[in-house]
Amino acid sequence: MPIIDVHAHVGRWQFHLTCGDADNNLRQMDRYGIDLQLVSASEAVVYDAVAGNAALREALETRPRLYGYAVVNPNRIEESAADLRRCLDTGRFLGAKIHTHYPGRLPGTPQMAEAFDLVAEAGVPLLLHTWGQEVTLLPELVACRPALRVIMGHAGGDAWREAAHAAASCDRLYLEHCRTATDAGRVAYAREAGVPVERMLFGTDATLIDPCVSLGVVRDAGFTDEEREKVLWRNAVGLFGLDDALAEAREAQGAAAPSFSG
Repeated sequence: MPIIDVHAHVGRWQFHLTCGDADNNLRQMDRYGIDLQLVSASEAVVYDAVAGNAALREALETRPRLYGYAVVNPNRIEESAADLRRCLDTGRFLGAKIHTHYPGRLPGTPQMAEAFDLVAEAGVPLLLHTWGQEVTLLPELVACRPALRVIMGHAGGDAWREAAHAAASCDRLYLEHCRTATDAGRVAYAREAGVPVERMLFGTDATLIDPCVSLGVVRDAGFTDEEREKVLWRNAVGLFGLDDALAEAREAQGAAAPSFSG
């Protein structure tokens, strides 16, 4: 079965980790049968969005199984607007990424509203770091921007119940459940709250977290085979337009590529 990871990173972090370069992403992907991965640059997330995005552009040129998110800094919106366009024009970036804690701007602030407007105008999906009660503001913020589609990275973190209800109330909010703490019942709770499987996506937070953690969450979520396919790849294909890219990746890997089994 194909697998598309919609939440990963390239580069080193300030934590005690030895991994960092894009080739390490590919090694992990090969180990777990991940065909395509959408990544943001760790440098862009935690320090310098423009420099980190530039480094990622270079890394993506020779790694067709990786696609990028251009990181948008809500504190430097004009700079980020020009940089987002540069990234998208390459054809190797398919969305935008906004962190909330590193730039210190949560949903509900004027700076984040400007950043949301920027991404909505660009017409690409937004991967938003979500971790806390501010997820309750997202339905209204998304509803007033008809072109905006938001992936709730970490599905709200410790506010995963609130995130589930937020996603259930807005058909352009998607849940992506990667997290170091795999609280039992998160996916089941989201489904009971009314979030359709069609708005659940697979992400790993690689290379910060080994992909086996998120694969285990999917395996234990009680999906049918058809539902598992949607979560692991079909929903991502539809959201990002990855039909051709997935076909090319699987052809390049050949029959030796491992496949996920529930």
